[in-house]
Amino acid sequence: MNDKQHTIKAPVTVSGIGLHTGVSATMTFCPAPVNHGYKFQRIDLPGQPVVDADVDNVVDLSRGTTIEQNGARVNTVEHTLAALVGLQIDNVMIQLDGPEPPIMDGSSFEFIKAIQEVGLEEQNALRNYFEIPEEIRYVEHGRAVEIAALPLNDYRLTVMVDYNSPVLGSQHASLNDITQFTTEISSSRTFCFLHELEALYKSNLIKGGDLSNAIVVVDRVVSDEELTELATMLGKPKVAVKKEGILNNVDLRYKNEPARHKLLDLVGDLALVGRPLKGQILAARPGHAANVAFAKKIKKKMMEANTSSVPSYDPAREPVLDINQISQILPHRYPFLLIDKIIHLDQTTVTGVKNVTMNEPFFPGHFPGNPIMPGVLQIEAMAQTGGILVLNTVPDPENYLTLFLGIENCRFRKKVVPGDTIIFRCQLLSPIKRGIAKMKGQAFVNGKVVMEAEMSAAIVRKDA
Repeated sequence: MNDKQHTIKAPVTVSGIGLHTGVSATMTFCPAPVNHGYKFQRIDLPGQPVVDADVDNVVDLSRGTTIEQNGARVNTVEHTLAALVGLQIDNVMIQLDGPEPPIMDGSSFEFIKAIQEVGLEEQNALRNYFEIPEEIRYVEHGRAVEIAALPLNDYRLTVMVDYNSPVLGSQHASLNDITQFTTEISSSRTFCFLHELEALYKSNLIKGGDLSNAIVVVDRVVSDEELTELATMLGKPKVAVKKEGILNNVDLRYKNEPARHKLLDLVGDLALVGRPLKGQILAARPGHAANVAFAKKIKKKMMEANTSSVPSYDPAREPVLDINQISQILPHRYPFLLIDKIIHLDQTTVTGVKNVTMNEPFFPGHFPGNPIMPGVLQIEAMAQTGGILVLNTVPDPENYLTLFLGIENCRFRKKVVPGDTIIFRCQLLSPIKRGIAKMKGQAFVNGKVVMEAEMSAAIVRKDA
């Protein structure tokens, strides 16, 4: 799995009709900055409102996943989001001039094909994975639906479906490596059963449904009269079917294409948790309602982890900023540049690392023979970490300084000694206003809090 965030190199556009609304729309994938995530923008509405691809914005699950925010609604987002996850793209603005992405051929392949034409661009930030910490399970006993997430240092999915149909029967599909999504999963098309078709039309859905963008499974004998009615419903001169099979005798791309499409839907729906996942996902008889309910359970666990967990640090991972990049942002130099690397940076949070060695210049004079890192220097190191976060909000950080305004509620919990690795995490307590930032900072050693404080700082120009 790629550790760096990615966007796309240039805007790319696809056009077509929406599956359920039947409205033609043009959709443009646009490059987006680090930590932007997936957002849709309804450019056809007044003010061009933005809708975050967030599970908390889901408002409808009628045969697809619909999100709404800021008075704007986007229908059937799952195939679009699955394409982005499958390509391991993190940051994209998806501009849409209608209520629903085009259905294309009923899969994610056409989206992937268009994006691959412009290519991906690596960004200087680490992917903010959420690693499943323990088993997370969702069960619907009445419909025998069960979805589970298990800890795994990778992203793998397995789906089982059982339609009690002589045509489809029980099917499995697996994705053991997300890089195989394009070749193994993305071209699997959406489907429904013949008995569902009329009900969907009566529910004012699948207005854009067509035998070119959906598979219709026929699991009973159909009379000539019914075929004529179906042809009228679908706007076709004629439709045909074998005794049992696929309407119009459309060839399946895979024997288990329906199961693969259910896996595609699951990938797209789970994108709504807002972060790339690491874990093993096992799903029996999933559907959009179950997928979204499960995604909400994952997001809840994610939010709990954000507020209570110790920052994870893997020395083998490439940092967001190394010491040379830090030196381009902060004015400090030896012996007062006190952080070695930044391992996480987003719009509200930063995590930095300080390796404490016996060669620090303050140890010979601070408790000689029993070296302890001075508390004031721990605060200074934490302030420098916070300074990276604050300066990340201005367009040319090398032209600005952050100056301390105050420290409150400072506590020192444990002593810090040579050989320790300190992990500093600073988080904005409120949005920065008029150049004033207020943060809560914590310092961790071996998973324990050694120091914490609330800090205020001002952003000022160097020539001010």
